[in-house]
Amino acid sequence: MRTVRNLLLALVLCPAELGVGSLWAQDSSQQPPANSQPNPNKQEAPPEAGGPGNDVGPYAIPSKKKADEPPPPAPEKPKKIEGMPDYSIKVDVPLVTLDVLVTTKDGQFIPGLKKENFRIFEDGNPQPISNFNQSAAPITAVMLIEYANTNIRYMYDALNASYNFAATLKPDDWIAVVSYDMRPQILTDFTQDKRAVMGALNMLRIPGFSERNLFDALYDTIDRVEQIDGRKYIILISTGRDTFSKLNLDQILKKLKNTQNVTIYAVSVGREYRERAEAMGVGGLITTDWLQADNQMNTFAHLTGGRAYFPRFEGELPEIFKDVGSDIRNQYTLAYHPTNTKLDGSYRKLKVELIAPDGGPLKVRDQKGKDVKVQIYTREGYTAKHQVE
Repeated sequence: MRTVRNLLLALVLCPAELGVGSLWAQDSSQQPPANSQPNPNKQEAPPEAGGPGNDVGPYAIPSKKKADEPPPPAPEKPKKIEGMPDYSIKVDVPLVTLDVLVTTKDGQFIPGLKKENFRIFEDGNPQPISNFNQSAAPITAVMLIEYANTNIRYMYDALNASYNFAATLKPDDWIAVVSYDMRPQILTDFTQDKRAVMGALNMLRIPGFSERNLFDALYDTIDRVEQIDGRKYIILISTGRDTFSKLNLDQILKKLKNTQNVTIYAVSVGREYRERAEAMGVGGLITTDWLQADNQMNTFAHLTGGRAYFPRFEGELPEIFKDVGSDIRNQYTLAYHPTNTKLDGSYRKLKVELIAPDGGPLKVRDQKGKDVKVQIYTREGYTAKHQVE
């Protein structure tokens, strides 16, 4: 009986075992059962691969005779040289982006220009333009307003004109308001709320100090906006005079040359005061100081690709601020990879020209067919910085 029972048990078990074995042989991609425990001391043979059966071809197939040999030792890690600083230099192919404003002599924006109409020179060498765009982009700007205890009447006129500029803001615009005398004061941080901008301007009622530390305030404002992505603008409403800053003119100019994506539009509020002093016969050193102030405002704007305005009377201010808003929204954006790829910290001079399809100068004509003089506004250069990690 025991012999018969063993025979029947063998007949029941053998077909099942043969079935599992045949499935693994037919489909080698199937995973082993979960309850199977691989032997940790047994080294699996490498899976078969197509191609030649020796150590040649796109993938090296281990020979069977070497399968049981231990792997070669890992290469030694290079030893650190004594005194060698522990950093790496990250070298990127730079991309220089320029905002270019093209207007007539009267300040009217010229639309419809194409990529082929522009030519960029870096240190006198032509550069291939890789990116081109023209769109009415939202504004990200800081209104930096001198509010010192001097020339009060004209400052109020400038503030009234600032209201006109704030009224032109669109829902996607971001504006901050900063005033300065001895030090800058943030009246409202970046906001899209026109009422907040108007409320900040309304805070400027009684100036306290006569100091006008322009260089310090401008440096501080640039530091803040540099942390924001994209194109930024500083609308500087000032006499252009500096009386007590810790920084000097050379330091602020160096800061501007090392700053990208920040454009300054300077609106002077000192010309009327200067001309009135000259008319009263009290010019002299006052006139020299104010002329220097005008020159500083011009330099700040031109270095960064903006414009400087010197109104003779307060009635010009509303139109000026309207022009500033139009300029900011209607610009051509050009980008290129410099042929000089060295990030050596040198200052590269830039020049933009308009060209016709035949390679000659582009001629712009008005509706009557007359040639129109064209003015191009863009930054004067940039600093090729290197990055160290």
